[in-house]
Amino acid sequence: MAMTMDSPLEDLDSWQPFSCSISRALEVVGTRAAMLTMREAFYGTRRFDQFVRRVKVTDAVMAARLRELVESGLLERVPYRDPGQRTRYEYVPTQMGTDFFPVLLGLMQWGDRYLQPTGAPVAVIDADGAAVSVEVRGGRGQSLEPDDLRLTVPARK
Repeated sequence: MAMTMDSPLEDLDSWQPFSCSISRALEVVGTRAAMLTMREAFYGTRRFDQFVRRVKVTDAVMAARLRELVESGLLERVPYRDPGQRTRYEYVPTQMGTDFFPVLLGLMQWGDRYLQPTGAPVAVIDADGAAVSVEVRGGRGQSLEPDDLRLTVPARK
């Protein structure tokens, strides 16, 4: 059964949205400030004042977003100390945060394609200089489109 707008799940009534992984993920990263904070973490931003300046939010908003992202496990606080200064913290992606990168990259690709009439403002390339992209692949490595997919509800143990 192909994934279509009419019937995305084999049995829609067998699945209830209260357990939706997308909903749960949005509880963690569903604000604009949270998504842009994660973007900045991948761009190399590490310090509080840099996040505030680059995301263009207030100190209070950034403090709340960083606290939530740390509590959720996407970022970790790592102490640092500049000479003659008190200990401060920088924010570094955890493994969970690193695993979030394809989500941001996919959103970036979509925005580049549909919302940037003059072209992408930032290019993501690999070590050889080739463009990097996110795509859906099947178990045999083949590229898949939505019509190639079907959604099922896994059996629970």
